[in-house]
Amino acid sequence: MIHLDNVTKRFPGGQEAISGLTISVERGEMVFVTGHSGAGKSTLLRLIALIDRPTSGQVIVDNQNTRRVKRRKIPAYRRQIGMVFQDHKLLYDRPVFDNVALPLIIAGVSHRDAGRRVRAALDQVGLLHKEKQSPQTLSAGEQQRVGIARAIVTRPKLLIADEPTGNLDPDLSLEVMRIFRRFNEVGVTLLIASHDIALIDRLGCRRIELEDGRLQAPQEEADLWQ
Repeated sequence: MIHLDNVTKRFPGGQEAISGLTISVERGEMVFVTGHSGAGKSTLLRLIALIDRPTSGQVIVDNQNTRRVKRRKIPAYRRQIGMVFQDHKLLYDRPVFDNVALPLIIAGVSHRDAGRRVRAALDQVGLLHKEKQSPQTLSAGEQQRVGIARAIVTRPKLLIADEPTGNLDPDLSLEVMRIFRRFNEVGVTLLIASHDIALIDRLGCRRIELEDGRLQAPQEEADLWQ
């Protein structure tokens, strides 16, 4: 599903956020990317989402070489990817329903079909009863679940998440990860950047560890999911 071949990302000034990185994530896997702040986790996700392009090397996502995706084709490319952010990036002047519907509106989905899909996504994250509320009235965990509903409403093959539990307490963090696990069980590939090693170990998924933009030794897998 995802393959990076000797990828380097160098920013103006010469700083290398990713250095010679080669990794693969198979279709249907749920994989975590770990590492200290500045290790390259967010840059990796941005390369996959085509927010940034590599300085060298190849990024292959669902058999597409991102180097060959022209600028005008980027919106279509991103429709296959759901993206979840730590700070939610919700629109506070619109209700929950409209926030989740936004990707469908951009994609030109009909009003009737969009309504059905938005309510299905909200139901999956347990927020169907709050579709008319403003995001500002929701708890941090609920706002994050709205962000997840928005990410899955397009039925993506791949879901990437950048520190999705960074602002949540341990119980809410586990709740969010259980939602991700349910998506994974129906075939969605997940790549999640997180610094919460204790939570990751509890889930028993494969871990990719970065340090200064480079791949570290693989971690042992353990089936500790409860």
